[in-house]
Amino acid sequence: MKSSIICSLSLVFVLICSTLYWINIEPLWTLHKFMNKQFMTKQFIAEGIIKPDHGIFFVETTEKLEPSSLAVCAVESASQTYPNRTIYFFMKGLAKGEKIKKSSFFKAIPLLLSIKNIHILPLDFEEVFNNTPLYSWYQKVNPAWETFWTHVSADGFRLAMIWKYGGIYMDTDIISLKPVPEVDFLAFENFETINNAAFGFQRHDEFLWDCMEDFVKNYRGNLWGQQGPRLLTRVIKSQCEISGFKDIGDITCRNISIMNTKRFYPLLYSAWERYFQVWNPHDTFNNSYGLHLWNYMNKSFKKVIAGSNSLAENLFMKHCPLTYKFIVKHTSRK
Repeated sequence: MKSSIICSLSLVFVLICSTLYWINIEPLWTLHKFMNKQFMTKQFIAEGIIKPDHGIFFVETTEKLEPSSLAVCAVESASQTYPNRTIYFFMKGLAKGEKIKKSSFFKAIPLLLSIKNIHILPLDFEEVFNNTPLYSWYQKVNPAWETFWTHVSADGFRLAMIWKYGGIYMDTDIISLKPVPEVDFLAFENFETINNAAFGFQRHDEFLWDCMEDFVKNYRGNLWGQQGPRLLTRVIKSQCEISGFKDIGDITCRNISIMNTKRFYPLLYSAWERYFQVWNPHDTFNNSYGLHLWNYMNKSFKKVIAGSNSLAENLFMKHCPLTYKFIVKHTSRK
């Protein structure tokens, strides 16, 4: 009888330990399974995988594998805003098989992979730029000599990816608020400049092909924005007679909706710190589809802090609740 009890207790102990073990390693196993599946084939951006005119694309062109809380929020908010679309987050670090830090397993990557319509994919520029005007440029350029390589490569990525597959591209510092009703769209950053942080087109749109040709023809890697906002602005102005916007309405050019600043840039880059100040309930952003938080301007590395009642914190709580709960609140407790 005694041996039977000991045996039963031992079995219970083993079951408890096994459960705790699998609870702890499940995120690792999920990511391991995902990565094995992805690296078994080089066709991770083949047309059979990405549904045409359906995806929403984000990219990380550095080697880091632990995205910032803002980047995670951007991806999560898009998945929440567009539940019937697929969110693709391309990461350069995965393409080289970089070792993932232990902390990563319990933060950004498993959190995003737990959301059904989010896919994290390795970024291979060779595949992205192939069969586009950017391929010859990519074969010649030396990233080590480039002043703004992470930004310039991201500029090229978004043009090639949306041209190939169609859909929406957004930077990882844009928090989505509500769906964009337009299919082919650009958005003014200010009264005269069109930003490339958010835009959408159907696949194989001629405008994007023209942009890629201009990218190569007028390439100046040492000039900030030359392949980004400056590029979109000069190409659209070469095709349309536009001088900027005058009110809260949008304008149309060759079936492209060119949206006013309120849609994505209601706060100008010079006012970026307002996102980290105490929230004013009157700031409803009812005319916005997303908010660009101007992360490039954040040289002091301001972060979203739980309990600060900042505008950014309130945006996180509403539009990316998982990021807020499992990353922001966890970080704020340290």
